[in-house]
Amino acid sequence: MRIIGLFLIAVALAMDAFAVSVCKGFSIRKITISKIIIVGVYFSVFQALMPLIGYYLANLFSNQILEYSHWIAFVLLSVLGVKMLIESLKKGQTCPIESSGSIRFFVMLPLAIATSLDAMTAGVSFSFLNVNMLYAISIIGIVTFIICIIGVKIGSIFGIKYQRKAEVTGGLILIFIGVRILLEHLEII
Repeated sequence: MRIIGLFLIAVALAMDAFAVSVCKGFSIRKITISKIIIVGVYFSVFQALMPLIGYYLANLFSNQILEYSHWIAFVLLSVLGVKMLIESLKKGQTCPIESSGSIRFFVMLPLAIATSLDAMTAGVSFSFLNVNMLYAISIIGIVTFIICIIGVKIGSIFGIKYQRKAEVTGGLILIFIGVRILLEHLEII
């Protein structure tokens, strides 16, 4: 997988964390550099670890499903994308998950896990695409960190105005990549 593909996947996967980061920025009373960094670290660490877990779980069963790997990658990425689109279109939704201004461990840990579960599914797809996992998780972690820092700052300035747009963009990117994987395998493109 090319760097542009990994970068787009990283951006798409980071959109849930971005939305929660915006909520955090909106709800933290006094924004400081250390609070912004803490939010970024929580989300980026879990976004980077979850694909690795998915990758190793898929490798345990790779002999049984290798023949259908392109279809599995297509379905997983497309389902994730559609899920993000549906969630972004729900009326009346503001901040998707707990939005208190707290950055304590027992508040941030469940948020980081919840927003990174989709990344585990992407890791399953990576196992079929011969992706260098060190490279992939580095890109995912760095991109998520930067996006979450931006999200906290945007949240502190604008509130949740851009949350839905971020989720729609992330969903469309995942669907596009899933379709591209399938079309490449079927040698259409």
